[in-house]
Amino acid sequence: MKGLLAFSRGIDALNEGIGRLVPWLVLAAVLISAGNAAARYGLDLSSNAWLEIQWYLFAALFLFAAAYTLKHNGHVRIDVLYARFPPRVRAWIDLLGALLFLLPMCALIAWLGWKGFLASFMVNEVSPDAGGLPRWPIKLAIPIGFGLLFLQGVSEAIKQLAFLTGHLPLGTERAEETV
Repeated sequence: MKGLLAFSRGIDALNEGIGRLVPWLVLAAVLISAGNAAARYGLDLSSNAWLEIQWYLFAALFLFAAAYTLKHNGHVRIDVLYARFPPRVRAWIDLLGALLFLLPMCALIAWLGWKGFLASFMVNEVSPDAGGLPRWPIKLAIPIGFGLLFLQGVSEAIKQLAFLTGHLPLGTERAEETV
């Protein structure tokens, strides 16, 4: 279990680092958006590339922040019953949810996203709009983002399993609080 927990810490460190870089995507999107608006209204200049880079950044923001958000238990959850359960029951729910739903869904989307990226890359797909950007970079963000989310799901499952088997102290709200 020590090896698995070390692997979990490595995944956590990776997603923590990426999660701390993601806010820079917000700054870039805001600056590009403001610059594009100023150019469009002040100079009567605009480009579809500027509009597309904004939604590329917005999409990348969510794709790359999902794993960080999972690590910090920030995803929306309906806690009507869950919050009333003892920590061991919540750990079982989280473990089974990861194994039965999160990991298969992430694996499927990452795999399909990779196929979509490769197809786009092979033909050098470009936006159909005049002055648009290549599409393959944002399509690459899909398997990367879901791959990171998959890894974080593995990390969370390891921590829940360690909690349930007594390798992490019992009585904590969430297993990651002790790792």
